[in-house]
Amino acid sequence: MQTLSRLYQQFLNVIKHTEGFAPLALRIYLAPVLMQAGYNKLSHFEDTAAWFGNPDWGLGLPMPEVMTALAAGTELFGGFLLLIGLATRIVALPMMATMVVAAFAVHLPNGWLAIADASSWLANEQVLASAEKLSAAKAILQQHGNYEWLTSSGNFVILNNGIEFAITYLIMLFAIFALGGGRYTSVDYFISRRYLNNT
Repeated sequence: MQTLSRLYQQFLNVIKHTEGFAPLALRIYLAPVLMQAGYNKLSHFEDTAAWFGNPDWGLGLPMPEVMTALAAGTELFGGFLLLIGLATRIVALPMMATMVVAAFAVHLPNGWLAIADASSWLANEQVLASAEKLSAAKAILQQHGNYEWLTSSGNFVILNNGIEFAITYLIMLFAIFALGGGRYTSVDYFISRRYLNNT
């Protein structure tokens, strides 16, 4: 038993040098997604602010221009900081807040699924109804369109716009918040090593 314990400890000592790759993978995955979302908000600032502020067909948030600027800045500039691993734990907090708002203020009425899949056990009534609509849309396209060309880049789906992606990003951001930028793979690590003498 002691031999196994010693071997396991040696294994842990070896893999601790790869600890930074998990946070790096999360950062590389999340950064472009968040930066694109922030860029889209800035590119369509007036439309986004109108949607943020309108209580009838939007979110009905106060100070919609300020909220748009905060959301866009958090995603665009925060995404860049995530990418290089600078202030990752601090940056993860407002991004987590953004994902909570996105999940529960925007996507929650649509249920869990981001893409409508009527065969899923997570399907709600809206998703179940989408199967018939998708089938009808495909039939129309097969009859009146160049269906093979239209589907050459992938299958047609119905966007359900549920909370799936926002919650997934929230969990990934929480992992970054808990783990930090990553050993050997982030600016945070080198700053910490240089100025705080942490290894």
